Amino acid sequence: MEFNLQKTDNNARAGILKLAHGEVPTPIFMPVGTQASVKALDFNDLLALNAPIILGNTYHLYLRPNDEIIATLGGLHSFTKFPRNFLTDSGGFQAFSLNSNVKHQEDGILFKSHIDGSRHFFSPQKVLDIQYNLNSDIMMILDDLVGLPASKERILESINRTTKWAKDAITYHNFKKQEAIDCGNPLTNNIFAIVQGGTDKEFREASARDLTSLGDFDGYAIGGLAVGEPNAEMYATLDFTTPLLPKDKPRYLMGVGTPQDIVEAIARGVDMFDCVMPTRNARNGTIFTHFGKLAIKSPRYKLDTQPLDPKCHCYTCTNHTRAYLHHLFRAGEMSYFRLSSIHNLAHYLNLVRNAREAILKGEFMQFYKKFYAELES
Repeated sequence: MEFNLQKTDNNARAGILKLAHGEVPTPIFMPVGTQASVKALDFNDLLALNAPIILGNTYHLYLRPNDEIIATLGGLHSFTKFPRNFLTDSGGFQAFSLNSNVKHQEDGILFKSHIDGSRHFFSPQKVLDIQYNLNSDIMMILDDLVGLPASKERILESINRTTKWAKDAITYHNFKKQEAIDCGNPLTNNIFAIVQGGTDKEFREASARDLTSLGDFDGYAIGGLAVGEPNAEMYATLDFTTPLLPKDKPRYLMGVGTPQDIVEAIARGVDMFDCVMPTRNARNGTIFTHFGKLAIKSPRYKLDTQPLDPKCHCYTCTNHTRAYLHHLFRAGEMSYFRLSSIHNLAHYLNLVRNAREAILKGEFMQFYKKFYAELES
């Protein structure tokens, strides 16, 4: 993997991430394909949207269809026929979101399947083995994610456990890399560490210091945000966390968020994002536009012949009206899910592309001000 930082504008950054399945211009938003599929879309849609990387879920793909099956079928790229890059997360978020089925231990996470109740154990090494089978381009290490607010004792436990698991993961990954080289088939999988610490500056500094001191990670994620804290606290945490991370490595803010969150995080030096929000909100009738959110089920759109967003040139906005999308949603037509998801993902992808263009021109602050001016118009 190569990461070339092309331009900075204050703290905002534009770069190129070179992976085995193509270049990824940053900042970038990664559509979420939990089950190796972005809900309601096929990969022709994603290629038409020019998405260079999508996210798959290690926990879910381990349970169904199983990582060994995917490996037998040639890994995620062969299995899905999506020719571009995959990032797979570690299962740490599922341990957080499915906490009634989970028990944290010092050497990993014991959980019961939400599908059939069977018991499984994720160690740092096991999580990487699953992702080697998936053959994802970027693999996330196992971390201990904490919801907020949380006690200082629980956050300290989280960062200590995350650091321990990171040591285990990088040691194991380096061993597997050397083993692959010795066999004449070098790995193309890259590994990212995850900084924890809640919104506490001291804890974030400790986590970032411990993880960066381990070396060898290809990138660094900021985890444990957008899990209950106010937006202002999240932005303040980014203010003091991003400068702690290496300038020559990509920075990934996990699971965030709204268009405003993404713009604010780009302004603070973040390069990569993912979130289920654009597709989940689309399916539930919420459309993102340059001028804010639009509830397509509202009767006000019954006769509206405008596109969802007059400033958008996606397939949906080029070919269909608000009135038609309103009708499809109210009628429960499945085509609504596809058309609305295409638009919302186009909105997010165009947002980061426009931010990138502004950074390269040294005009990010003008972009930032215009973004908020349109929301308020």
